Amino acid sequence: MSDAHNEHQSLIRTPKQLVVAVTGFFLVIVIGIILLVSFVTTAPVTGAGTDGQSAEAVTNRMRPVAEEGFTLVDANAPRVLQAGAAVYAATCAACHDSGMAGAPKTGDNGSWGARLAQGYDTVLKHAIEGIRAMPAKGGNPDLDDIEVARAVVFMTNKSGASFKEPEVPAPAAGNAPGDAAATGETQAADQAGAEPKAG
Repeated sequence: MSDAHNEHQSLIRTPKQLVVAVTGFFLVIVIGIILLVSFVTTAPVTGAGTDGQSAEAVTNRMRPVAEEGFTLVDANAPRVLQAGAAVYAATCAACHDSGMAGAPKTGDNGSWGARLAQGYDTVLKHAIEGIRAMPAKGGNPDLDDIEVARAVVFMTNKSGASFKEPEVPAPAAGNAPGDAAATGETQAADQAGAEPKAG
């Protein structure tokens, strides 16, 4: 009697119940797969670049470069020379603030003493042409010689010198627009004066 009570009894007792259980199991699996597929495919799925031909995307690609924050400079405009402090901050400070590669530190009168004793012209020549580890114009070839001279004066005056700020040279006689008109008037007056003498 104890053996009969301890036996485990199965829920499926007939072959018909086995067929119904297996069919039900497969039916639940199939319905689950169908629901999962319909859930995944109902949301609109777009890959990267699918809207590449939309009007907005084309307009964004064709927008002028100037609208991207670039500053366009007129190459024919007159050049505006920078002040010595601005040139120093942009070009010279990288080495002369820290003394990198043997550069004399700005404000250190001892390291500048021997250089300043050579005179302004020599210091300026070394700044423009370069010397030892320092490249010409501090590595910025776009600088004008006057801008380099202003930076030299700014830097050396902070280091014990008392150099005068360089003056911008006047433009050549034939380069200014007013000069061309004056030259034409002078030539016309000379020709008019020369004609009576010939007659």
